[in-house]
Amino acid sequence: MAGYSNKDRHEEESLLGNAGDKRSSSTPYPAVKSCRWTLVSLVALLSLVSVAAVYMVNEYEPSRDVPVDERGRPDLMVVSPSSSQSKKIVHRSKACSTVDGGYNCFSSISHRWGQYSPYFSLAGEGVSNTVPEKCDVTFVQVLSRHGARYPTASKSKKYKTLIQAIQANATAFKGNTAFLKSYNYTLGSDDLTTFGERQMVNSGIKFYQRYEDLTRKHVPFIRSADSSRVVESGRFFIQGLQQSKLQDKAADHSQANATINVVISEDPGANNTLNHNTCTAFEASELGDEASENYTAIIAPSMAKRLHASLPGVTLSNDEVIYLMDMCAYDTVSTTPDASQESSFCALFTDAEWSQYNYLQSLGKYYGYGAGNPLGPTQGVGFVNELIARMTHTPVQDETSTNHTLDAPGAATFPVNRTLYADFTHDNGMIPIFFALGLYNGTGALPEDHIQSAAQADGYSAAWTVPFAARAYIEMMQCSRRSEPLVRVLVNDRVVPLHGCKADALGRCRRSDFVRALSFARSGGDWASCHSS
Repeated sequence: MAGYSNKDRHEEESLLGNAGDKRSSSTPYPAVKSCRWTLVSLVALLSLVSVAAVYMVNEYEPSRDVPVDERGRPDLMVVSPSSSQSKKIVHRSKACSTVDGGYNCFSSISHRWGQYSPYFSLAGEGVSNTVPEKCDVTFVQVLSRHGARYPTASKSKKYKTLIQAIQANATAFKGNTAFLKSYNYTLGSDDLTTFGERQMVNSGIKFYQRYEDLTRKHVPFIRSADSSRVVESGRFFIQGLQQSKLQDKAADHSQANATINVVISEDPGANNTLNHNTCTAFEASELGDEASENYTAIIAPSMAKRLHASLPGVTLSNDEVIYLMDMCAYDTVSTTPDASQESSFCALFTDAEWSQYNYLQSLGKYYGYGAGNPLGPTQGVGFVNELIARMTHTPVQDETSTNHTLDAPGAATFPVNRTLYADFTHDNGMIPIFFALGLYNGTGALPEDHIQSAAQADGYSAAWTVPFAARAYIEMMQCSRRSEPLVRVLVNDRVVPLHGCKADALGRCRRSDFVRALSFARSGGDWASCHSS
């Protein structure tokens, strides 16, 4: 793994019969009559079961409908008719989320919602993420995005206005658009959904269980960016962590409960390594928006044409087509506490179009906050230098976005002698950090006219990096026959191949080599360009 490299290279949240009956003494052969009725009942029951079986076969959705996800696994769903909507409402027949696997309902599309995808584990991608034999994890830093949320206030207003306009202007609602005639927009704004809260509880449970040799004995030092949904995500993470600890008889229960130790201001001009806002030139950049607009202009017109045919009287702009796609994800993660009901908005688009949507979001993040923006990775430099301080137990050396008061040597607000650390932020806080760490130095400039898959892009996509409740684990481990600890990085359970340091077959580098490779961050990135005229 290396720090971000400046070699040539050709998504924020923006841009789910009574026992007492008496018989007459003249009733003939009660036992025979009972048998006769038992037989009739049995026949009727078998008939009913047959009818139900036929109904279930007919009501089971094949193809998109029982799709195979991107890993070749069947994505089984059942559907039920709705009296108020012509489209059948799709429900999963089993739990949508697990602590280890994350969200796997409707995965043929939900794993293609870009940053609006709920976290799903990438443990099967690449080398094993288990701790090797004769090795003990000695340090963990988790960097997490908040859980699933409602749309931002500005987007929520746009979505509601769009739906009202469709209802006012459409002269007919054909096919899969029929539900729009009576759809009532009730989504909130900005805050976590109930599903998002559960995601973060599960994240805390998973962290405790994965690192139980450490979490039993050590309380993590926790920070959060000062956004309500981010702070709440940290609290729900703690809830899951403490819940697991209380149930663990081997844990040290004499310790104080984990808490959010530091909340870092997001006010304009405030130095914050978990939120960009102090690099003037970066904040003025429109590269991400331009890339998104260009690709939207390629993919949206054909979708609009099809929707216009189903909604005569309605004319949708390119952006409004994408808004309807956004609603698929937001409606799904908001409607039920477990996001087990697929929104009717989802069926307005094909699987191929969902792949385009995912790539659209990936472009926005790459050119807005990643290496596609000359100042993108620089926004993550401050956090990387904090990470180096924590890993090496030395004072922070940084002149970019760190808060020198909070990070002062010896300050209680930035200890460097802890074993466990957890930081909570936004997707647009995580992407720059990933690129400043050099995790995606193998990702070339993303083409703006056709899809490049995550596999083709060195593991980069919005859905693979910053879904709702995304998490990165930076681990140090001590192994027998080695005097120096080894470092590896997991992003949503995928061991990320490290660049710039000599990684072994398990994706690990020696700590000194890992730190040496972070020369981009240690030298301040391109911070000098932030305020140049």
